[in-house]
Amino acid sequence: MTGVPASAAGGSSSARRTGPRGTSGAAQEPAERTHQGSAVDRGPAERGVTDRGAADRGAADRGSTEGGAAGRGGKIAAAAVNQASVWNVANLLTMLRLLLVPAFVALMLGNGGYDPAWRSFAWAAFAVAMITDLFDGHLARTYNLVTDFGKIADPIADKAIMGAALICLSALGDLPWWVTAVILGRELGITVLRFVVIRYGVIPASRGGKLKTLTQGIAVGMYVLALTGPLATLRFWVMAAAVVLTVATGLDYVKQAIVLRRRGIAERRAASRGTED
Repeated sequence: MTGVPASAAGGSSSARRTGPRGTSGAAQEPAERTHQGSAVDRGPAERGVTDRGAADRGAADRGSTEGGAAGRGGKIAAAAVNQASVWNVANLLTMLRLLLVPAFVALMLGNGGYDPAWRSFAWAAFAVAMITDLFDGHLARTYNLVTDFGKIADPIADKAIMGAALICLSALGDLPWWVTAVILGRELGITVLRFVVIRYGVIPASRGGKLKTLTQGIAVGMYVLALTGPLATLRFWVMAAAVVLTVATGLDYVKQAIVLRRRGIAERRAASRGTED
């Protein structure tokens, strides 16, 4: 029993002593490897998150830039559309009516102004102008083609073709000058009156005014043609009806303008008193 070698005993005790240390060392190594592995694993993840964040910010910046550019492009495109909208169908018809005015005058006065053939061509130009007058306003309101140019040019074209026809007829002795003066005076006067009271409101077109325009167009058209016999008598009465409607609707517009102005002044005074209170 006492002959057991010390080295064996020492080796056994050394094994016992190093056993725990070897075990703890072995345990520590996987732990360290695990820690290192987690650090290695977190590195790409964190880098991925960072890269994705940078990419998102870059995309957001690019989106903002592109959005700003798109917004500016949209405004430019909208401006281009608004500018191009002047050349819509309704305005083109109005322009055609304006161009027909000098053509009508040339045809009306052609060959002395009494040639039935030339008068027929003049009537055709006048008829086209009156028909386009019926369609351009309807097209503009129906398809939202109302423009500032149309608001100004349309009434000018109406007055121009009607005025040219009346003046030519009176100059040729086919229509008394007082008829021309009444019709043109009424048209110009109502136009000025509309601009005077526009600060208080808009005078709407009445059915009487539309009937007046239609009657005037028919009467003037019949006078442009070289009619004889019963048709010549008929055109006299149609023109008489047109003159009556012209005067009656003119007085109605004057009445509406007075009422509109008084109402507008009263509303402004009431608003000013409310502000003072």
